[in-house]
Amino acid sequence: MAVALSSSLEPVVPTAEAAEAARESLRNLSRFRATHRMRQASLSLDLEGGQRTTVQIPTAVLELLQEILVQMAQGNAVTLVPIHAELTTQQAADLLNVSRPFLIERLEQGEIPFRKVGTHRRIRLHELMVYKHAIDQQRATALDELAAQAQELGLGY
Repeated sequence: MAVALSSSLEPVVPTAEAAEAARESLRNLSRFRATHRMRQASLSLDLEGGQRTTVQIPTAVLELLQEILVQMAQGNAVTLVPIHAELTTQQAADLLNVSRPFLIERLEQGEIPFRKVGTHRRIRLHELMVYKHAIDQQRATALDELAAQAQELGLGY
């Protein structure tokens, strides 16, 4: 499975073959982790010319790898972004799946912290994810209330 991780926010979209390879890798990794306790982890890499090398990795990286495999096995696009990364307004709007003008309104109303670099706004990924989590919680609460009202009124939903 050849997947290059980009330093940008461009997601890696798995092909059908990559998704299948991710499923197989995930099965093997999950089975191994369920039956063995690890002090440290290492990966064995098969190189061109039949060579093999081993690379030591932190166990936290192995956990991230497993989550990446879960997402790719489901056919989901994956991107890796440092939590302290700063996003443009367009990148942030894309991540929230909203329009850029809508996002800018949220910024100007103080709902999401940002800073200006010259005339450009920059939003820390961490701050954006805090906002996203909060609105996701609000949506879930509103949906629960609507479902309860529908049940009380016997609307058959």
